Amino acid sequence: MLSPVFLTEDIMKKSIKPDTHACPTPAWCVCTYDADGKANVMTVAWAGICCSDPPCLSVTVSIPSVKYLKQADYFGMVSGKDVDKFATSGLTATRSDVVDAPYVDEFPLIFECTVKEAVEVGGHVLFVGEIAGVKADDEVSNDEGLPLPEKVNPFIYAPTTGDYIALADVVGRGGDSGREISGRKNL
Repeated sequence: MLSPVFLTEDIMKKSIKPDTHACPTPAWCVCTYDADGKANVMTVAWAGICCSDPPCLSVTVSIPSVKYLKQADYFGMVSGKDVDKFATSGLTATRSDVVDAPYVDEFPLIFECTVKEAVEVGGHVLFVGEIAGVKADDEVSNDEGLPLPEKVNPFIYAPTTGDYIALADVVGRGGDSGREISGRKNL
């Protein structure tokens, strides 16, 4: 049974059925080798940072740019059991020099992870991988070598509509945007 409608500052909020409505979700591509050493790739939207010390992701990923949206979408549409996704997409599976997994060479940002845990959650398995290496194309990095989101040009997936959305303008800065509310110059 759904909860009643609540009124907050003239904005109506309606409770909806619990589901995977978290927006946005990343559009990341997970790469592995099968038992015969064939590279495979799959697009996932349920992924993210799950620890900072040590740095961990919930999956090992290659981050596509908008330029490769069609290929990333394709990777999530077909099974690697039935087709060689790299050959069909025209993209390159490159063997990592850090972990035993390939990555998509054309994608500008790569996280190389070692699997630390596999946890069964409902009908899924959550893989937690410690970040063992990060690769970023020179053209998407700042002077310190760190990737810049506006140059990586990643896109997100909106599960409520099925749309892919490019990231927009910078709208604030973490640890700085709330200073006006705090009333303090230094936090």
